[in-house]
Formats: sequence, structure tokens, C-alpha cells
Amino acid sequence: MTNRSGMVAAALALLLGGCASVGPDFEPPDPMLPSISFLGNPEPAVAEAGLSPRDLPAADPKWWAVFRDPILNSLTERVAAANLDVRTATLRLAESRSQRGVTASAEFPAINGNASYQRELYSQNGVLSLVKPLVSSTSPFFIPPISIWQTGFDASWEIDFWGHVRRQVEAADAQVEVSEDQRRDTLVSSLAELARDYIELRGIQTEIAIAKANLASSNDILQLTKTRAEKGLTTGLDVENAAAQVEAVRATLPTLEDQETVQINALSLLLDEPPGSLRGELARAKPIPPTPPRVPLGIPSELARRRPDIRQAEAQLHAATATIGVAVADFYPRVTFNGNVEFNALDLKNLWKGSSLQYVLGPAISLPIFEGGRLKSTLEFREVQQQEAAIAYHKTVLQAWHEVVNALVAYRTEQERRARLKAQTGHSRQALALSRVRYANGVGDFITTLDAERTLLQAELQYAQSTTAVSTNLVQLYKALGGGWEAAFPDEDPRNVAVLPPVP
Repeated sequence: MTNRSGMVAAALALLLGGCASVGPDFEPPDPMLPSISFLGNPEPAVAEAGLSPRDLPAADPKWWAVFRDPILNSLTERVAAANLDVRTATLRLAESRSQRGVTASAEFPAINGNASYQRELYSQNGVLSLVKPLVSSTSPFFIPPISIWQTGFDASWEIDFWGHVRRQVEAADAQVEVSEDQRRDTLVSSLAELARDYIELRGIQTEIAIAKANLASSNDILQLTKTRAEKGLTTGLDVENAAAQVEAVRATLPTLEDQETVQINALSLLLDEPPGSLRGELARAKPIPPTPPRVPLGIPSELARRRPDIRQAEAQLHAATATIGVAVADFYPRVTFNGNVEFNALDLKNLWKGSSLQYVLGPAISLPIFEGGRLKSTLEFREVQQQEAAIAYHKTVLQAWHEVVNALVAYRTEQERRARLKAQTGHSRQALALSRVRYANGVGDFITTLDAERTLLQAELQYAQSTTAVSTNLVQLYKALGGGWEAAFPDEDPRNVAVLPPVP
């Protein structure tokens, strides 16, 4: 008998130790990202744009440092802690971690203690009235009030033979990864948005400076025209045209100043600041942050590791795969060990005696026999969800590929456009200088000077806008490459996330 018990125990231990999880095991999908020749033959064009897709390290996560702008560096360092979207994503990450803990608790026994005291009096007209004729036909049958003291604990533990709980924990782990990469994606987007707003602000301030410089030049031409009119060398028509040009240039300033305010407020919102709070820090005009001569891109195949949205889609596919195992395990028997140990006595002084001990122990097995098709439908539902997640992953990778290619082309072509606009601006400036000299010497007409002035203003504004676009396109390229990705989180504890005051 002893040998048989030992064999049973050994077999049970072997069974418990060798339990395998049912359902498919997750295998990371191949993102099928392209090689370095993903643009056909991009090397010459890429080299002309100052990009280096090989022989250089991957893009620096702190990509904003390439602009060498201390104010931009200061603003980006505040995003992770101040941005409301990032803080919300941090709390959602904490939620998923807590939910994972709730799910994992099913791997362990549930033990609950209990204690109670009851004072009980049995009704003589209830069950006792049935006992009375059996005991005595003459004397009344009476049980005095009694006290019942009870303490103990009960336990329950489901043996996870088929991996029902393990698959649930696996899915919960994948959901934690989803939340982690959602936070990373939010941070990457917030950093890119802040950099774009900052660069556009500097671009608008540059346009304001151009407009003011052209306003001063227009005033000079107006004074020259008035002087020539006083000498009878020109007509009032030229004076009025010159005055109209002054007002036209002056009219551009209010719109540009309004755009400047909008950009400062946009940056304030990103950093959880009230409108105008950053004006003292940003109102002083600075040059547009220039792009570096060489930009390391890394290898396109690294996108699967660097882009949070791809990692998030992979984690969602992992979670969907694990839930199939949960659905499959529901078809198998469930074995639960239950136990209840109590001390029960009618007197408190006898409660802790060995004779007051009572217990109930034993396994329970439940097997689904008829569920009306619920289990089968649930499994089919989980399998379809996995297929949907696989398609979402493929689309995310494909979309990331397109974004990188589009950002790379936009960065290169805008550099070419800026070079042409720079040459145009130089020619326009020289043309205006020559036309002013000819007009002042009386050998040129005023219309030529006026046209040259308008052309120069337009060329300078376009050149400033193109310079802004080159820098913002580089920001978009870094965002497409997953720049700003964080390996560790500065603050995962929701208790350390500042709580906003209630709205009055």
C-alpha cells in the first residue's frame, strides 16, 4: 500500500511538473523590412542630402541634440514629465501592470481566514416541534440558547494542467508590453510635435525679421521717391505706388505675429503650461535650428525594434495568440483542490482544543459537457482576433516603411528646393540693388524697382519657409525612424504622477 501511494504521488508530481500549455505558441513574426536598397538605388540621392544609411551608428534616441539648440534641448527634457498625454499613458501602463498582477494571482492558492460568534435560540414551533413527539409526549422539549464560537480558514487552488492560467498570464504580459510601447509612442509623437512647433516658431520669427527689414527698405524707397517727386523728376504715381508697397509689407506683420503667439501657446500646451507662460523664454527671436551636414539613419531593418507602434502591434498579436490557448483550455477538465479547516465549540475556552477541530479536504473536477456551442464559438472568435492582429501588424510595418521613405524623399527634395531658393534670393537682392541705383540716377523706371522689391520679399520669405521645412522634415524623418524611444521609464508608479486640481 505504501509503495502504491508513493507511485501515485510520484506520478502526480511528474504530471504537475510536465504540464504543457495548450494552444499555439507565439513566434515573433518576420517584419519583412527592406534592405538598405529599399528606395531602389538611393545611395547617390541620399548622399547628396547629407544622409548616411550605412557605416554609421543608429539614430541617436536624443535626436533633437543634432540641432544644437539649447532652448530646444531644455524644452524636450521637460516633455516626459510634463506632457499630459505622456502622463496619461504612464497611468495606463500602471493599470496594465496591476491587471497583470490580478491575473497572475490565479497561479497560487487562495486562502481566506474566518472567525465568527453566534448566539442561537431554536424555535419550539419549528424543527423542534417534529422532534418533541419522539422524545416525550408529556414534558415540553426545549433547547436553551447556545453560543457557537468558530475560527479557521479555507483554501482553494486550481491545478493548471492545461495552461489555462499560464496563457492568461502570457496574454497579460503582452498587454503590459502594449502599454509600454503606447507610452513610448506617445512620447515619440510628443517630442516630434514639440520640435516641429519650436522650429516653426523660429521660422515665423525669421519671417517677421524679413518683413521688418523689407519694411525699412520700402520706407527708404518711399523717401527716395518723395525726394525725386519734390524735384520734379518723377510723378505722384510713383509716390503712391511706393506708399502702397510700404503698407503691403506692414500688413504682413499682424498675421505673422498672430502665428508667433499660436506657436508659443502650442508649446505651452505640450508642456502643461497656461497660454503665454513661455513667452518670456521664447519671444526673443532665434535663428531656425539648422540641420547637421550628415544625418545617421541606421538600418531600415532596425525599425521593428525602434518603432514603438511596430512593437505594440507585435505585442497585441502575442496577446491574441495567448488567448487562443485560454479558449482551448476551456475544453479540458478543471481540477481544483478545496479545503476547509475550523475550530468549532460552544464555549470559548474549548475553542482551541484538539477535539474542536473539524475539516473538509478533497479535490473537485469539473468537465464541460454541454455549453450550447459557447466554447467552440469563443475559440473561433479568438482565432479570428489573432488573424485580425496579424493583419494589423503587417499594416503597421508597411505603413512605417512608407513613412520612412516619404520622410526621406521629402527631406532630400526640400534641401534641393532650398538651394534653388537661396540662389534666387541672392539674384533678387542684387537685382533690387541695381534697380535702385538706376532709379536714383534717373536711368531706370520705378516699376522695375517696385517689382524687384516685391520679388525679393517673396524670395526671402520662401527661403525662410523652406529652411523651416528642411528642419521639420528631418524631425519627421527621425520620428518615422522611431527616434526618442526610451528603454526605461522615468516614472512608472501612479502614486508619483502629479494629480491635477479639481476644476472649480
